Amino acid sequence: MQEPTQETNWIQLFNGQNLEGWIPKIHHHETGENYAQTFRVKDGIIEVNYEDYDAFEERYGHLFFEKPFSNFHLKWEYRFTEQWLEDAPIYTYRNSGIMFHSQAPETILKEQDWPISVEYQMLAEENAGQSRPTGNMCSPGTDVVFDGQIDERHCINSTSPTFQWDEWVKAELIVYGDSIVHHLVNGDTVLTYSKPQIGGGVANRYNPAIKVDGTPLKSGYIGLQSEGQGVLFREIRIREL
Repeated sequence: MQEPTQETNWIQLFNGQNLEGWIPKIHHHETGENYAQTFRVKDGIIEVNYEDYDAFEERYGHLFFEKPFSNFHLKWEYRFTEQWLEDAPIYTYRNSGIMFHSQAPETILKEQDWPISVEYQMLAEENAGQSRPTGNMCSPGTDVVFDGQIDERHCINSTSPTFQWDEWVKAELIVYGDSIVHHLVNGDTVLTYSKPQIGGGVANRYNPAIKVDGTPLKSGYIGLQSEGQGVLFREIRIREL
């Protein structure tokens, strides 16, 4: 598919100076508490930084933009840093993501590990020469339809190439409510699926009133992920469709 040609109506979600308009929610902490300055701004970049941590202790975190979106085209650039906390699960190495269609941050319980949401997963090479695509889909507390049926896998790999950890990568999400979702990497469509909905597992200790399986996900919040691996985000902008 071709990227929409209109270059108008883009909104910068990140002002390049501070975290105004963003809400942190970190596992074991209340909504709004930015534990140990996990999320910080430096040189026009949002950093996930663990220099003030003694240990990770499953502090999976997300930094949510304050407004929900339904039909949108989201663009951002990311790259990893050399930081990785060794008490984090091994799968978090050179791994992060952006959540979308997430439940509202204020509805995420203190001891809930993952928001009920869909994730654009970002990966970089772990072992030299081994394929590890980026722009994958993961589904904490959600399901999607892939190849004509609900896919039971928690993560579905994209067709992207493998990138080095210190490369800046251009990522995009094109989302049409609870209909079609496209993942793009450096301008190429690498994954398409449909009908995001509440369901599946992985998320734990949520409010059961929130997780009504089979409910279509027509809209929700966008969140930058922190899960033990240092990562940088910049040029985060959105256009509503």
